[in-house]
Amino acid sequence: MLTKLSLSEEIEHKNNQKISSDIVNQVRSHLKILSSNKNQKKIPIFQHYYLPQKRDKVMLHLTGYRSRIIITGLFFMSVFFVSLSCSDNAINDPQVVLEQLIIETSDQVIDCDGGWFNEGKPTNLIIRSKKINGTWVQTKNITIRNCKIKGAIRIMGLGVNGEAEGVRQSSISLGHTERAQQAAPTNITFTDVTVEGIARIPMYLSPGTTYVTVENCTFTGTSVSVTVYMDAESGHNIFRNNTFETIGDREVIAVDGSANNLIESNKFEYTKKGGIYLYRNCGEGGTVRHQAPQYNTIRHNTFDLKYLTWGNYGIWLASRNGNRSYCDNDDGYDFGSSIDDRDYADFNTLESNIFTGKSVREIRDDGRDNLIK
Repeated sequence: MLTKLSLSEEIEHKNNQKISSDIVNQVRSHLKILSSNKNQKKIPIFQHYYLPQKRDKVMLHLTGYRSRIIITGLFFMSVFFVSLSCSDNAINDPQVVLEQLIIETSDQVIDCDGGWFNEGKPTNLIIRSKKINGTWVQTKNITIRNCKIKGAIRIMGLGVNGEAEGVRQSSISLGHTERAQQAAPTNITFTDVTVEGIARIPMYLSPGTTYVTVENCTFTGTSVSVTVYMDAESGHNIFRNNTFETIGDREVIAVDGSANNLIESNKFEYTKKGGIYLYRNCGEGGTVRHQAPQYNTIRHNTFDLKYLTWGNYGIWLASRNGNRSYCDNDDGYDFGSSIDDRDYADFNTLESNIFTGKSVREIRDDGRDNLIK
């Protein structure tokens, strides 16, 4: 939930507990300091506050852009986002504006030698295929290594997500999974990369994305949702030896109708809303989901569950099973989620995963024929 407030108002989270006006005044003081510095284009400041008594930690991320300043706040304990307008010409978007960079040419290696990608500017990196004369030309063989990326990464073909019109149109006839995978990029590799999220989902594998390898990477920062999203009809992706520290408002990795993936030897440091969830997002946007989240292998991972909230799990197989209001929006076809809203998170393998913390909600299996050992 994103809410715009003026500085004169008290900030209130969903439990109706208010942050005192003293904090708002402190924010105003920081803004005055930022505004008085006319020579710098960007002045990032991180300031931490605490709520009285409850001591719920609050992080305010302030970024100045000369005549406009955006503030996004994250309540660590309630995971509730707010945006404060600080001047008459503050932009309406509550999130930091990301510069968009697009990669469409195959066979590239980008090596930052440990430095910042795009000079550390907040960036939306898009790796996408091209459509030429009505035919998709698949982008492939891209390697990004030894980089620090501030912002978000999206890999896409038919559409930006499962609700995109191109994806929906393809989904209403058989052969959709094959079409989506033939259109989306493939063989994309991220090695020794740090991704610092700024509200948006840090890594999004759009429908049909295949053979992405993410290895020895670290995910930090914030997300309004998950840290990694593997969307419908994607598959054969590998996440190995990564560290997930991003503060988000959902599970860390969403496996939404994605199959044959390998998730191994990763560290999940912040799992307040869950670790890895497998499901099929039936009907959203009117798109029929064809592929089920099956034949995935999740092994040798470590999950820190000390902040896990009630109703969530370290790993949840079949976490939705039609429990969404939009599941009937794809009715009318005799295949996929149009005829059955269940997740069918079956035939997956979970092996030698380690769960720390006091929670007993390590694994929930609502699928069938899953191997858990």
